Amino acid sequence: MEFISRSPEQTQRVGARLGQLLRGGEVICLQGALGAGKTVLAQGIGRGWGSATPLVSPSFVLVREHRRPTGDQILLHVDFYRLEDPREALGLGLEDWLGAPDVVALIEWPERAMDVLPSERMWVRLEFIDTEQRRLLFTAEGPSYQDLLRAFRRATFGV
Repeated sequence: MEFISRSPEQTQRVGARLGQLLRGGEVICLQGALGAGKTVLAQGIGRGWGSATPLVSPSFVLVREHRRPTGDQILLHVDFYRLEDPREALGLGLEDWLGAPDVVALIEWPERAMDVLPSERMWVRLEFIDTEQRRLLFTAEGPSYQDLLRAFRRATFGV
């Protein structure tokens, strides 16, 4: 699915629509150049999911944990940008978290540690069109993610 965002605020609103659909166990991979809007989209997803704290870039800590005001679910905001070797991702213990039914994982720069990622996931590629506009390409990898993408399309476009 392709979506053209005309502003950071619109990117956040699209993210919020996706975040509202996340129930736990999802892995959402956010790929794009520096400044393409990965963290902006993640902020919207976190808001839609119901995070009690705003999402900020996890670049310097690699993983930030967020919770809802109630409930036991966790949203992990992960950033692989600073990894020098993909094997470093294994030391984060993510294999225990990714796909767990009480965890939603948002991963920026996922292409830097592909071996850690589950084969089923949603992939979002963000591309520059100009200084404000971005192309967001959503790809579902696996049956449950195809269902999620269909629900997201209906929630976003009504079709």
